[in-house]
Amino acid sequence: MSKRGLAKRERQKELKNLLAEDPFLTDEELAEKFNVSVQTIRLDRMELKIPELRERIKAVAQENRAKVKSIAVKEIIGELVDLELGKRGISILETTEDMAFEKTKIVRGEFIFAQANSLALSVIDADVALTGVANIKYKSPVLAGQKLIAKAEVTRVRQNKHFVCVRVYDRKKEVFRGKFILVSLDGGVSA
Repeated sequence: MSKRGLAKRERQKELKNLLAEDPFLTDEELAEKFNVSVQTIRLDRMELKIPELRERIKAVAQENRAKVKSIAVKEIIGELVDLELGKRGISILETTEDMAFEKTKIVRGEFIFAQANSLALSVIDADVALTGVANIKYKSPVLAGQKLIAKAEVTRVRQNKHFVCVRVYDRKKEVFRGKFILVSLDGGVSA
């Protein structure tokens, strides 16, 4: 086998391992890592029968949707890509122009809040939960077209109160932070 063929095999093996660890790596990120063209990565993926990023995200999201208890899956804003009930979760939101102010193309805050709040509710291991308190901070404007990654972590549980911290990132830059107190109503709803 030629050196080139051996290098290709090694690259494809490493590509497979990397995507098993982090299925959300883009072709561009992989091309940069391997110092090859994006087209080479696409060809490698095709040969290995690894779907494109959007399909990988959908597959992971479908697995995690089945775990959610506190809200309906269709109420989650963004794609739920990781979920450990009662502990943590991750969602991805592809922002669009219809989420943004027309004049500035800056994404409206309610979409970022909705992603964070629905993720916080999703991680709660309860059949019914509501947001009791939300302490939020918008740290940086988000432009339409940016991909937001929200990471939620349950920091404490006290009786029927769940304390959840959610941080939203554009790439590695934090753009939003929310501290939520969610109330479990599993004992029943009282007036």
